[in-house]
Amino acid sequence: MVHNKQYIAEQAKIFKALGHPTRLLMVDALRDGEKCVCELQSLVGDDISTISRHLAVLREAGIISSNKRGTNIYYKLSLCCLETFLGCTGELVEKRVRSQIDMLTTR
Repeated sequence: MVHNKQYIAEQAKIFKALGHPTRLLMVDALRDGEKCVCELQSLVGDDISTISRHLAVLREAGIISSNKRGTNIYYKLSLCCLETFLGCTGELVEKRVRSQIDMLTTR
């Protein structure tokens, strides 16, 4: 596999898309399966135009895909390795939080 600057730039685009808390919240929700825009809006609490912009960033990065059924648009994860990645990073965060709690309780 060739690791040129364009290749790395495309990978960075994925990480940048995941780097916003709102987008990461939506991606995390999509780990449970397909969701319509209305469900994601309810989860995040932002207006529909803000949700749409976040979804566009995720879609352009290849993280999610969409499917229109009737008047609703449904989104699902299309980056299959993301489940493992989010699980791994979640475990790291959990360990850090536990360590911080342990440090506070042993003082």
